[in-house]
Amino acid sequence: MPYTDLRDWIKQLDMAGELRRIREAVSPTLEMAEIADRTAKLGRGTPTAGGPALLFENVTGYPGASVLMNQFGSERRMKLALETDSLDAIADRIRTLLHPVTPITMMDKLKLLPKLAEVGNFFPRLISAKDAACKQVIHRTLEDGGQGIDLLKLPILTTWPQDGGPFITLPCVVTRDPNSGKRNVGMYRMQVYDGQTTGMHWQRQKVAAEHLRDRLRAATEPGGLESDSGGPSFASSAKGGLGSATNLSARVDLMALTAGGATAAPASMPAHTLSKLREGRMEVAVAIGTDPATTFSAIVPAPPEVEEYLIAGFLRGAPVELVRCETVDLEVPAHAEFILEGYVSLGELRSEGPFGDHTGFYTLEEPYPVFHLTCITHRRDPIYAATIVGKPPMEDAWMGKAVERIFLPLMQLTLPEIVDVCLPPEAVFHNLMIVSIKKSYAGHARKVMNGIWAMGQAMFTKCIVVVDEDCDVQDLAAVTLRVANNIDPERDIQFTLGPIDSLDHASRLPNFGSKMGIDATRKWPAEGFTRPWPAMLQQDPAVVARIDALWKKLGIE
Repeated sequence: MPYTDLRDWIKQLDMAGELRRIREAVSPTLEMAEIADRTAKLGRGTPTAGGPALLFENVTGYPGASVLMNQFGSERRMKLALETDSLDAIADRIRTLLHPVTPITMMDKLKLLPKLAEVGNFFPRLISAKDAACKQVIHRTLEDGGQGIDLLKLPILTTWPQDGGPFITLPCVVTRDPNSGKRNVGMYRMQVYDGQTTGMHWQRQKVAAEHLRDRLRAATEPGGLESDSGGPSFASSAKGGLGSATNLSARVDLMALTAGGATAAPASMPAHTLSKLREGRMEVAVAIGTDPATTFSAIVPAPPEVEEYLIAGFLRGAPVELVRCETVDLEVPAHAEFILEGYVSLGELRSEGPFGDHTGFYTLEEPYPVFHLTCITHRRDPIYAATIVGKPPMEDAWMGKAVERIFLPLMQLTLPEIVDVCLPPEAVFHNLMIVSIKKSYAGHARKVMNGIWAMGQAMFTKCIVVVDEDCDVQDLAAVTLRVANNIDPERDIQFTLGPIDSLDHASRLPNFGSKMGIDATRKWPAEGFTRPWPAMLQQDPAVVARIDALWKKLGIE
């Protein structure tokens, strides 16, 4: 049975011996982070790697509060969270959905009915507010007739000494596409500025950032923009129509002059555009402390047209129950521990950071949108869920490995020649991808590199290494041997320019820089290689079999 909520998940962790309750007084300022960091690095390279999940029950300065950390921090817990014995088994389920067997006979068609019924369970289900645990306590603003809202009452962590302040680190941020109406759930850190505002660190190429840019584009069109809460959507040109050449040019100007919304609009922009940017809003909701599949779905590299709630339903094998927010037109997980409701102003940016990030370095201050709270709802005695990122391995290493295994079939749908991929945690995932392929023609490895760089969030991959299908990409020693021996650096390394992850501090410009591809496959005469290619060393199979039978008697190990 799928986990109903975070509490059901914690109960399972406890029963499985995967939870440690911390009853000593611990501060959310640096101390919890240090404990979680040490725990995440326990047992490295052993079956117990990652340590246990941690439930802090005596939070300094926050009487009665509880904080859950490291819930995903091991291979064991990732499997437990997704209720599977193998992450590759989930990938096989995806393959079945992507490549269904075409029914021929009536019996074949009847056999498909259970699968169709299963797919029907993936879609989220809306429930009433009275049945939603996240509505047990509701805090409204003074302007809305409430007693006021104060985010500072939550035990939000400061994780590293030079951080700009406390950050919400495990939020499920919900936005809506203004064109299609589809919801997106992403995970973007949120720096707490005060009791009513936070930063919203959605990186430039993330889906929520594109939702904001669509609203910015609409501001260039006379009469084209209304707030999320009322009035029509913006002009038809934003929905796929071409619009006038003047409007299209204005949109191009706004994107260029603001670096895609990353900087403030200059005063030289038309007055009606500046007015709409000042007045325009985008509604946002944030869920903290959901069931594990829903939290995990917020980090997956899903296509924009696929809702993360649907992915969570697939992983859970049951629909995610949603409820409507109190002050914004969005739906959120009904049994989350906390729900934050509010909006981002289109024309407002504020300095965000520094933040100790998963690269092992601080990301520096940059302007990002500001989230204004309009309502906070939560369960009685809520449990705050958090994570810490930093030098690998950390909790996110196991989450990233799960993404690698589960979503391999989606990569293979576009690039079927891919056999396997490896994203080493030490390269913080987006800095290195190792790919094995079924090489079929000259230049095939370069085709795969360019295909990956054109594939969603994989565009951020700084280095791609391509090897032949007989190399196990999960064996980094074997990969190193191939790369060191199979390449002529001038011939087999290629460079290209393009989008770079916002967290990359070494690129020549923010969000833009170079990437490298290494072709470590065997070189063919068709690729201009005319020298003999030597065979790799391999012992005679008969000798291997004889020594296998003799090995234990030798007493060597």
